[in-house]
Amino acid sequence: MRYDPAQLTALTAIVRHGSFDLAAARLGVTPSAVSQRIRALEEQAGTALVVRSQPCEATRAGMVLVRHAENVALLEAQVTAHLGASGNDTEQPVIRLAVNADSLATWLVPALSKVPDVIWDLVIDDQDHAADWLRRGEVSAAVSGNPGPVPGCDSTKLGSMRYVATASPAYMTRWFPDGLTREALRVAPLMAFNAKDRLQHRWITHATGERLSPPTHRIASTHAFVDAALAGIGWGMNPEPLVRSHLQSGNLLPLAPDMPLDVPLYWQASRQMAPALKPLNRAIRDATATRLQQIIT
Repeated sequence: MRYDPAQLTALTAIVRHGSFDLAAARLGVTPSAVSQRIRALEEQAGTALVVRSQPCEATRAGMVLVRHAENVALLEAQVTAHLGASGNDTEQPVIRLAVNADSLATWLVPALSKVPDVIWDLVIDDQDHAADWLRRGEVSAAVSGNPGPVPGCDSTKLGSMRYVATASPAYMTRWFPDGLTREALRVAPLMAFNAKDRLQHRWITHATGERLSPPTHRIASTHAFVDAALAGIGWGMNPEPLVRSHLQSGNLLPLAPDMPLDVPLYWQASRQMAPALKPLNRAIRDATATRLQQIIT
């Protein structure tokens, strides 16, 4: 099935800018023209593509078409670059990625900075769930904790993110006066990013051999996670690069100095989009080569 490029552009503009009016202004047409294009596209697709809310959002089918349009734009931008033609009169292509917050806070931004003339659309999700976005066709690549490639994608080892169970000295004095014990871990409040974050529980099981369910703060921010540990709110698994200086200064203490948790990460990228994603794939590999622990197999 062939889709009208103008209709796809209208759909993408609505999703990116949040309304028909803003999409019309961006495209230099009237809101009525944008509405007509979307109605025609929805009739062709046989389903609703836009949730007409504030802001407007794509339906599942709509997002698939948005991803298709963005992939085509990315491939066309690559062809333009190879031909040496100027692309200044066209919009910069969008690359949508699923990444975990800790990668974004530690090594991903330097990698993205090496790929110019691209608009980034980052979906933040746990590394154990990022591949689901690829399966649904909603992103072009993902930082995943799963080594097995998603159908239609290539999987590359990146390395392991090292986490350290950390807490403030005052917290350790209050909750672990007799050291790290099962009884203390059972009642000491911990921190989790969200309901998907199981790192703390994995570490507890590794340390004790038991599955415990301590009281849990939910703090959905990597940097606030560190700040909360410093403030004595709870203990949590923090990326070692982010807490290295705090551990050296003594502002944070490891719950168990010889028990880090290394979480393997993999780069899963669309095979169909491989030529257009080549600069990004290279930048990701270069950035992680020096910032992640080597995966030993």
